[in-house]
Amino acid sequence: MRKTAVTKTHFILYVQDQSKSTAFYVAVLGQEPTLNVPGMTEFTLAEQCVLGLMPEAGIKRLLGEKLPDPAQATGVPRAEIYLYVADPAICHQRALTAGAVELSGLERRDWGDWAAYSLDPDGHVLAFAKFGA
Repeated sequence: MRKTAVTKTHFILYVQDQSKSTAFYVAVLGQEPTLNVPGMTEFTLAEQCVLGLMPEAGIKRLLGEKLPDPAQATGVPRAEIYLYVADPAICHQRALTAGAVELSGLERRDWGDWAAYSLDPDGHVLAFAKFGA
């Protein structure tokens, strides 16, 4: 089997309120979006990695009736964003200050990382981590 060459990765979260989620991630990531138009907000996390925020109503229109309505799962964790950062405690606190709900403070995890967990305004799990040591 031939491996597919991926040149850029986009992770897109379906959100209830694009403006609210944009403001949350601006505060949490400490950066402005690289794209912010009706229907899509994007943050460049790394050279070839982008976090997108798309209104859940828009994705249903885009992909059609076969797609279960994402609004039916609002608040139910549907994705996890696991970000390696220099100081996970500071990033975690920024998330809490911006309105995230804490799930677990910064702790050493079984796999060796130090990680803190919270829920963003749409119920997506947000983790800030650093490699063990």
